[in-house]
Amino acid sequence: MNMSSPRVRRIADRIKVIVAQMLERRIKDPRIGFVTVTDVRVTGDSQQATIFYTVLGADSEAELAGTAAALESAKGLIRSEVAKQLGTRTAPTLEFIHDALPETARHLDDVLARAKAQDDAVAASRGATYAGEADPYKKPREVEDEWDEDDEDDDE
Repeated sequence: MNMSSPRVRRIADRIKVIVAQMLERRIKDPRIGFVTVTDVRVTGDSQQATIFYTVLGADSEAELAGTAAALESAKGLIRSEVAKQLGTRTAPTLEFIHDALPETARHLDDVLARAKAQDDAVAASRGATYAGEADPYKKPREVEDEWDEDDEDDDE
């Protein structure tokens, strides 16, 4: 999908606002949960619009499937409103796709939390002693002490 031109980006942004308002105010299907429109991508010729959405609080696949079915059934009404508000000659066909980005981010957060917990456990089990000497840095030789000893030998 090509969204390089400013006109196509403006159309996508406008469709996002229109669809979000429609879902909030006009679509009264009880199967639609708390839907958030996350992104809209429009083809370069503005003939097709892909609308990405998430459903807040939908824990089961059945709730997601119900929301998807409700969006499919409301697609005609939403498309006619998009066409009316855009004022373009043709209305883009709409396709609703559930955005898996929040679930992926949540899964990634869980993986990172587990890795941190494992790192903390390894750090806690590690001994507090150093592998080598307590102070691993070389120190300059104290030459003065050697001369003092040699001087004492000469005095005798």
